Formats: sequence, C-alpha cells, structure tokens
Amino acid sequence: MTASSALYDIPGPRALARHRLYAWISGLLLAALIGFIVYRLVDTGQFAAVKWRPFTYAGIQRLLLTGLANTLKAFGWAALASLVFGVVFAAGRLSDHRVVRWASTLVVEFFRAMPLLVMIFFIFIALKLDPMLALIIGLTLYNGSVLAEVFRAGVNAVPRGQREAAYALGMRKTQVMTHVLVPQAARAMLPAIISQLVVALKDTSLGYLITYQELLYSGKLIATNLDYDLPFIPVVMVIAPVYIGMCMLLSWCANLIARHERRSPRAEGVAVTEDLPEEI
Repeated sequence: MTASSALYDIPGPRALARHRLYAWISGLLLAALIGFIVYRLVDTGQFAAVKWRPFTYAGIQRLLLTGLANTLKAFGWAALASLVFGVVFAAGRLSDHRVVRWASTLVVEFFRAMPLLVMIFFIFIALKLDPMLALIIGLTLYNGSVLAEVFRAGVNAVPRGQREAAYALGMRKTQVMTHVLVPQAARAMLPAIISQLVVALKDTSLGYLITYQELLYSGKLIATNLDYDLPFIPVVMVIAPVYIGMCMLLSWCANLIARHERRSPRAEGVAVTEDLPEEI
C-alpha cells in the first residue's frame, strides 16, 4: 500500500517524470558550472606544478597538520563548554524562580545578539588572554547561548500532557526533566545541536584574526610567503575540503547516534507509550 501524507500528495507518473527532468537539468547546470570553474583555474595557471610544489615540503605538511590539530583542539573544548553552557542556562530559563529565569534570559539574549568576532577581539585585546583561550571563550559564549535556546525550545516542544502525567504520578520537577522531558526532546533537538556544532567548527577559522595558529592561519602563512609564488588558490583548494570533510564527519556521527537512539529499547518504549490510546 502506498504511504500517504497529510502535508502533500504522493506524486503520480507525470509528476515523477517532471521531477526526473528537473533533476537532469539541475545536474547538467551544476556540471557546466563545475566545468567552467575548472577551466578558469586551468586557464589562470592554478594547477601549475610550481604552485603545488610547496605542499611536498615536510615543513609545510607539518605546518598544516599543526593547524589542523589546533583547530580540532579549539573546537573540542568549545563544543564541550558550549554544551555545558547551553544546558545550565536552558535550565535557568526553565526555572520556576523569577530571578534565576530573568538573569539566564539576559545572559543568553546578550551573548546570542553579540557578534562573535567582536567578542573574540574584546576577550583577546581587552582581557589580554591567550589566543586559544580567547577563541574558545568567544565560541562558547555565542554557541552556548544558541544551544541554550535549542534546549529550552526542545523541552517546551514535548506535549504538555507528558509533564502533567509525570507530576500526577508524584515525580519532582528534576525527575520530570531528566526522565520524561529530556529523553523525548533529545531526538528532536539532535539535528539543531549538530548544526550549531558545525557552525562552531567553521567559526574556529576566526582564530587567525587573533594570530591563533589554526588551519586557516597556517594556510595564510603559506599563501603570503613570497618564496612559494603566492599559491593562494591551491591553499584554498587544500584547506576547504578538510573543513568540508570535518563537517560531514560530524554530521555522519550525528546520524549514527540518531539511528542508535531509534533502535534503542528506551526509544521503542517511548514510541509504544505514545501510540497507546487514551483512556476514557
């Protein structure tokens, strides 16, 4: 039996044919665009051996690997701190105490509205902290504030009847949050959490503005060295796939976790509970 949806009609044979035609046209246009870009790169000599020779030097390879390691180090600490920051201030925004709720709201809204680059520069210049520490703190304050809103929205998105039923069973608020609301909200929040972590990973490249030797800063050192004939485009062609690969790996890990959660007994138990008819 064909699956149906309340959001759209299942496409028929003619609609499927149109979709295939649109896919072919889009594919041809994309191939033409890629071909044009490659042609221009070849025409401007970007694939000349002299521009790629620096990447065969051991010193350049060590410089790029050091930059990659520093990028991952800054991202790891920032991601962990952002998650903790988000959980703490999301709990504060969900608190029954007005003072705690207002203070948490003020902190989250302030750092969420503040431009990340301004925060990083302020922490680095005004507080005179180490470049790595300034970058991590800036990433934590911004991304943690966004994650706090993600966590709060995810918990509030759980049907109200779930918490009311838990309170009716005599559970305390902490038990309701940890055993009822958060497990159900976690699956819905996971895509948004991973998307924000991908943003944090890409934003580590702002570290080069405060002389933190991450991957982009290492590439800039290579591209601005006159001894290497300014291989700017080759440096971009080397660094960009590394960033894309790291983001894709992060998304793959998120999908793996999501599939594991769907197959776990807890997820099945929640699904069964939600499918039970209401008693009259």
